Amino acid sequence: MIGKEELVDKIENTKLEKKKDTGDSYEKNIYLDDDLILIIGYNLEENFEDIDKGEESVKNYYWYWEIRNSQSWEVIFENHDKDYSFCESNVGEWSDNDRVEDIVGDIAEEDVCKWSEQDWIDDISDNIADEVLTWLKNE
Repeated sequence: MIGKEELVDKIENTKLEKKKDTGDSYEKNIYLDDDLILIIGYNLEENFEDIDKGEESVKNYYWYWEIRNSQSWEVIFENHDKDYSFCESNVGEWSDNDRVEDIVGDIAEEDVCKWSEQDWIDDISDNIADEVLTWLKNE
C-alpha cells in the first residue's frame, strides 16, 4: 500500500487538467495500483443569482475526491461533501488573477466562503491523504 508521504507528494504534484465538456471543472488522476485510481478535482458551484457586470461577483468552487476501479470505472469511495471550498472574485473583466483587490480595494472573501484559502491543493493534501488511506485500509 502507498505511504502517506508518497501519496501527499502525488496529490500536490500531479497536474490538474480541465475536464472535457464541462464548465469550470478540473481534476487529476493518480493511479494507486493497477486497479485503483484516485481522482481529485474541483467544480464550480452552481449560481442562481443574476450577476451585474459592474458589481463584484464571487464564484464558489468545491474540492472532491474519489477512488474508482480503473478498469470498470465503478466508484469505490467518494467524498463530494463540499467540506473544502474556495472562492474567486470578479469585478467586470477583472478577477483575482488580475489582482482585482488592487483595483477595488480589499475583498472579504472569508465572509462568503468558509474555506476561501484552500484554493491550493497543498492546503488540503494531508486531509485527502488521511481519508484515502483510511478507505484503502477498510477496503
